[in-house]
Amino acid sequence: MNKVSVIIVAAGEGKRFGSSKQFALLKEKSVLDWCLEKFEGHEEITEIILVLDDETLKDKYIKRYRKIAAVTKGGKRRQDSVSSGFDLIDPKKTEIVLIHDGVRPMVGEDLIKKVIETARKKGTAVPVIPVEDTIKLVYKQRVIRTEDRASLFRVQTPQGFYYSILKIALDKARDDNFYGTDESSLVERIGEGVFIVPGDRKNIKITTPEDLRVAEAYFED
Repeated sequence: MNKVSVIIVAAGEGKRFGSSKQFALLKEKSVLDWCLEKFEGHEEITEIILVLDDETLKDKYIKRYRKIAAVTKGGKRRQDSVSSGFDLIDPKKTEIVLIHDGVRPMVGEDLIKKVIETARKKGTAVPVIPVEDTIKLVYKQRVIRTEDRASLFRVQTPQGFYYSILKIALDKARDDNFYGTDESSLVERIGEGVFIVPGDRKNIKITTPEDLRVAEAYFED
């Protein structure tokens, strides 16, 4: 079986959070360490590519996690950071590439497994959560229409892709100077189908201090 590589993107400055949220403490451990432990301990993950803003932390993480194959510096935008990590993956060995936000510390083993299984079968896999609120399309502070929430979903990570599919998508985006909101949007641009798996409501993204308190509450459940 070919390798499953995961790129963990943890190069954000955390402007909305007020500091680098990936290093914020959650139950006496950093948010990033929670993420790394989940993938380090997953039997199907064979290597981790860690993308950081500060490369001087490289030795610290390589010593702590045996599956970290490389640490690289992030780019100007998240997509640039993903590309930096992707460039370090050996295409002769890796079959599936996962991309995970380094500020989603609650990712579960089952979700990682579902994404890998679906990506192997269909080439792409993204976890999603149904939208429960009423959604309005607004233009210049005026409601244009109410969207059908039955067909709307919130997307999470990890997102999984065949190496070959993700390479084409990243190269095309780079050539076109196009920046998407996530990797699946880049894959959509090249005409590939993006398949979904059920996400996990606990797999929240730490964006604000309030999110950190929510994550702490989940730990206590």
